[in-house]
Amino acid sequence: MAGNAQYITVGNLVGESKAFLFLMDYRHRKRVKLWGRAEVVENDAALIEQLRVPDYGATVERAILFRVEAVSENCPQHIPVRYSEAEVQGLLAPLHARIAELEQRLSQGHGDTAGREAP
Repeated sequence: MAGNAQYITVGNLVGESKAFLFLMDYRHRKRVKLWGRAEVVENDAALIEQLRVPDYGATVERAILFRVEAVSENCPQHIPVRYSEAEVQGLLAPLHARIAELEQRLSQGHGDTAGREAP
């Protein structure tokens, strides 16, 4: 079999089907807990094909079906907001442009801005 040969999840599910998923959305400060039962499914080509991601090169060997039995949403009070690298770059782009503009003005001898309002 391919992969890292640790089989931790599959091994755990052999002895106990109880499973728990803890889903975090840091960007929107949401957290959901899912309790349920998980089942490892192998040798079901039709199911594997349904779950396969198009243009993903890896061979899918098995699926884990999760049956939700309970759901709990948490208060966002202690969830920090996190941004993707692309979001941070988008926020920083105007700042980088302004820094470049000011550096250019300084290099051209226009560093004296006394008495002028900031844009």
